[in-house]
Amino acid sequence: MSTSPPFHLLLAITGASGACYPARLLEKLSCQTDINLSIVMTKNAREVWEYEWAKPLPQAPQWCYWDVNDFSAPFASGSNPADSMLVLPCSMGALARMAHGISDNLITRAADVQLKEGRPLVLVPRESPYSLIHLQNMTLLAQAGATIAPASPPFYHHPQDINSLIDTFIDRLLFLCGATKKYGGYRWEPNTPL
Repeated sequence: MSTSPPFHLLLAITGASGACYPARLLEKLSCQTDINLSIVMTKNAREVWEYEWAKPLPQAPQWCYWDVNDFSAPFASGSNPADSMLVLPCSMGALARMAHGISDNLITRAADVQLKEGRPLVLVPRESPYSLIHLQNMTLLAQAGATIAPASPPFYHHPQDINSLIDTFIDRLLFLCGATKKYGGYRWEPNTPL
């Protein structure tokens, strides 16, 4: 009896503020054996991680860290794309290069592959406010098939601490990526219909 291979999620971490998001995602996925994770970080992302999170990068047997300049990674080719790609957080510089097809590193090349192959690409911009240039770049990417999911966690589940706030958003991202079959976080269910 054959079994399907584990879901392959590509996590790209760029240099925008918000290291808590990929950190909590990695904590959540550390015990998941049904998701193979490829991780690519920019130099600026590593600096932000050190400054904001100040903990070593987590490891797990089913994870593989790739150098941001290593174009030999399997997912740099359309013949072997990731099942889904999540850019968390997504800097406006990286977003602009993706919007205009500038494949100057492994992250932007992999995003280009995801789009051209019709595979899920979920981008989490954290910048605020958005300029017209930011909005136009996001529009180009949305028109090309990307999902834009700004780092805007919900509050209707009455989070008791920052981790429960972040975790609900992380659950939503995993659902958007197709890495989970159902949304595991809080779902809005009003008590009475209008």
